[in-house]
Formats: sequence, C-alpha cells, structure tokens
Amino acid sequence: MSQKVAVLGTGKIGEALLSGMIRGGWAPADLLVTARRPERAEELRERYGVTPVSNAEAAKTADTLILTVKPQDMGTLLDELAPHIPADRLIISGAAGIPTSFFEERLATGTPVVRVMTNTPALVDEAMSVISAGSHATAEHIALAEELFGSVGKTLLVPESQQDACTALSGSGPAYFFYLVEAMTDAGILLGLPRDKAHDLIVQSAIGAAVMLRDSGEHPVKLRENVTSPAGTTINAIRELENHGVRAALIAALEAARDRSRELASGNS
Repeated sequence: MSQKVAVLGTGKIGEALLSGMIRGGWAPADLLVTARRPERAEELRERYGVTPVSNAEAAKTADTLILTVKPQDMGTLLDELAPHIPADRLIISGAAGIPTSFFEERLATGTPVVRVMTNTPALVDEAMSVISAGSHATAEHIALAEELFGSVGKTLLVPESQQDACTALSGSGPAYFFYLVEAMTDAGILLGLPRDKAHDLIVQSAIGAAVMLRDSGEHPVKLRENVTSPAGTTINAIRELENHGVRAALIAALEAARDRSRELASGNS
C-alpha cells in the first residue's frame, strides 16, 4: 500500500479506523493524523507510530483525506483545506447528513468525494459502514473506501439518496439497542434480579439473537415465532409491546432521525 492516508479530526471513530487500518496491513509510516489538541496528536503518535501533521500539511501530502470532524465543523475545515487540496485527492467524509455536493462545491472542480456513514461498533471491529459515491468518484475510489472501512466491520454500497435512511437505521442504530437493554435491565431489577445478573442475561440474549439473525437465514418473524408458544410468557409480553405501540414508536423514531439528517444536510444546526 504505497499511498498516504490522512485521518483529520481523529476522535474515537477516527482512532478506531486508524487502528483497524494498521491491523489490516497499512504501514504506520503511510498514515497521517490531525487532532485539535497537540497532546491528542502526540498520544496517537506514541500509540500507533503514525505522523501528526497540520490540516494544511495533510491536504498537501496525503493521497486520501478521511474527514471525521463533527458536521457543524465541516465548513470551517473545508475553508482551511480548500487552498491546499489538488483535484486528484480523494476526500472521504464521515459526517452525518452532509451530501457530497457540499464538498464538491467548495473544492477544486473534479475532486472525487465519497460519503461514508459508519457507527460506533467500529470501536470493536463490528461497524456497519454505508458508502456512497459523489459525482466524480470512480469505482476505484469506492473500492478504496470499502477497503479502509472494511478494516473495522462490514460495508454496504448505496445510492446517496438512501444515506439519510441508513443514518437513521444504522448510524444511530446502536443507541436504540443500548436504550432497549437499559429498559430491559430496569425491568429485570423490578422483577427482583440484581443489576449485574440482569445485565448479563440481557447482553448474552442480545448477542445470541444477533448471531441467529445473521447466520440462520430465517426471517425475524420466523425467529420470533419460534420463541412464541401458544398462551406462553412470550406472547403475553409481545401483546403488551403491541398495546403500548412500541412498533409504531420505533417507526416514528427512525423517521425523526432521518428528518434530522436531512436538516443537517440543509445547514440547520
């Protein structure tokens, strides 16, 4: 791997990606990082052997720039980078809600841009990263993005028009599961279990259910029906979930997340 890659704004997700790339065979000497605080940049250098640089230096020297700053900071970052980025640099954006056109309008004509929405399981190499090509990105650019983000989990290529929906389902998705586990843990305590035991029961059940969903090939309805015996405990619980509108609430919640992603794309902070 002869090209240089720079991760700009190396927070938790950026660091997870950096770590995954090194495990995947990228040489630390080919990896550049930027961070807002000098002590953070030095920490990354000591931990991974990568080279801390300024944003401007990264733009001048790296073949691929991965921008992992928050959406509200992206405009300022691009203003800083634009004078230094040649049109042959690949720009990979990890910012929720910001379309590739936002970058293309601010950078040199023809600059290839790829949009990626990953999620926090990148921290444990179980990310779901959704990838979309901008108007100047080629199949080669997409393949590189898939290689980079494949180092921390799975990747999925979608049209950019589907990115807001993917953000709602997958980008925000881990939080919904954490919320559900939190609620189930509280229920376990209410039913008389110690918190640690309730937590262990729920987490292992979640892991087992996820593996079954991934590996069995069965529809989730079929898997649920396999647990739901007539007049048993599970069907009573499902009835209460339906009575309280949990399915409708989930749909409404994901629509709200999608709408917020659209608002971010339109510049509403």
